[in-house]
Amino acid sequence: MAETPNPAAKPAFSPLEHAAILSEALPYMLRYDRQTIVVKFGGHAMGDPELARAFARDIVMLKQAGVNPVVVHGGGPQIAAMLEKLKIKSEFAAGLRITDKPTVDVVEMVLAGSINKEIVAAIAEAGGNAVGISGKDAHLMIARKADKKSVADPGSNLMKAVDLGYVGEPEKVNPYIIDVFVKSDLIPVIAPLAVSAWGETLNVNADTFASALASALKAKRLLLLTDVDGVMDKSGKLLTELGVERARALIADGTITGGMIPKVEGCISVVESGVQAVVILNGKVPHAVLLELFTEHGAGTFLGTR
Repeated sequence: MAETPNPAAKPAFSPLEHAAILSEALPYMLRYDRQTIVVKFGGHAMGDPELARAFARDIVMLKQAGVNPVVVHGGGPQIAAMLEKLKIKSEFAAGLRITDKPTVDVVEMVLAGSINKEIVAAIAEAGGNAVGISGKDAHLMIARKADKKSVADPGSNLMKAVDLGYVGEPEKVNPYIIDVFVKSDLIPVIAPLAVSAWGETLNVNADTFASALASALKAKRLLLLTDVDGVMDKSGKLLTELGVERARALIADGTITGGMIPKVEGCISVVESGVQAVVILNGKVPHAVLLELFTEHGAGTFLGTR
């Protein structure tokens, strides 16, 4: 059931201010009218009920404004909690989880089960119509097992190849089922699971899944909601806009480091595939999606072209 406004609540703005805010949003609504926006929802925002409700309202508003939102979600913390609850011990190599068969079964249960349906329910509560699927449905995402990773052996300090198990890398996207949804009033909510050519279930990193899907759909925007404000310069200041060449230069000179390197490299690949822009933004900021799309302020690091 949609949330009912409280008539006794004191408005934060006057009626004229409300009208001005809506009027200022019009050019942005026209920019994204009937355009596909892929939104990766993850991080700690997923575990915060208030942020999750705000996110659901944003997605419903996009759909009502004529935008075609496609939601891809993660679920790392929830998977770890369920593995611990079931007393399934995970092995790690250089910080990477080795996903064996019992683990991938739990991953599917959590991602395609509880998390996916929670997001669908939140969107329904906000007044929208959502449908939850995974990359296995209608062969949306065909993947191959990830290549073995070279990691240092703690005992000998020599490099060794480690098989990560049921971890997938996108190989082919069949977007037919998404095309059906975006032409209707339905909002697709997708768990980042894929199927191999041999019918195996593979767990795909949510950022990687969303990037491959955005590329296949030729989306107008890919929004990556994370736990950080975006890409920072060497002084810790947010870089609000980057071109592809500058992003590469910042990786080369060490400004972009650690886990942000593969994220930005993925963004570059998406832009070069035909998506106009990718935005890395903080999902812990309430209504970050609306701030980015429907205001002049933006809410993170914009990488691509206007």
